[in-house]
Amino acid sequence: MRVGATHLLMLVSAFLGTGYADAQQRGSQGPPPPPRQGALIDLTGYWVAIVDQDWRWRMLTAPIGDTSSIPVNQEGRRVAHAWNPAADDAAGKQCMAYGAAGLMRLPTRLHIHWADDQTLQIDTDSGQQTRQFHFAGIPDAAAAPSLQGYSLASWYKEPQKAGFGPPTGGPQPGKGGSLKVATTRLAPGYLRTNGVPYSDKATMVEFFDRIEDGGISYLVLTSVVEDATYLADRYITSYEFKLEPDVSKWNPQPCRIIPPRGTAIPINPFSGRPD
Repeated sequence: MRVGATHLLMLVSAFLGTGYADAQQRGSQGPPPPPRQGALIDLTGYWVAIVDQDWRWRMLTAPIGDTSSIPVNQEGRRVAHAWNPAADDAAGKQCMAYGAAGLMRLPTRLHIHWADDQTLQIDTDSGQQTRQFHFAGIPDAAAAPSLQGYSLASWYKEPQKAGFGPPTGGPQPGKGGSLKVATTRLAPGYLRTNGVPYSDKATMVEFFDRIEDGGISYLVLTSVVEDATYLADRYITSYEFKLEPDVSKWNPQPCRIIPPRGTAIPINPFSGRPD
């Protein structure tokens, strides 16, 4: 089953609806600014992952068949138990754990920048991957799935209707909010480096938030993955990144398979990659 044009148009309506409503409220003030100029929060810069939870699954490769905390169904469990890192390496599948649904969970650094006024881009040093978040357009429903899929983005802010603060009339550039991203057209990949699978039917919704605390900037990412092929329920996770002062620690490395202890792939201690 492929994501069709009708479903993609529904995604556009759902994820860009806030912006359209805001434009209608402005009326004679004209159309909203381009997404870059109208950004609710600034996500640009170099960020490093904070691995303060699930350390043994994120920093290490878990044993084959370890699906702890991932709601896999029976088929997902079977595929995870059958993972063969040596076979993946021989088949040139070193990047299976670097697809969009697993990439942000890796202990990686991010470089977030604008590719143009309508496209926010994330480059990762782990696996040298590139994700692009498109604020305009929809994917070609006939296009083949890819490792990073197609991501449709919108600035998102829930209007305040109760509480002590005054109601808000909609999102305002630079005044706070979230980036909401819906990703489809994914090629099969792994949710973890130990081969826990997701299929080409998987979809993902993410919320990016920026938090300031004591002069330190944090990026908080909440991710929801759905996959009827291998998951019995939504897989919901949250990750944190810290803003770095400069590019000095940026060190891009290609995809590589890191097998669990006791598996057959020998690691070259000088390159850190399988021989």
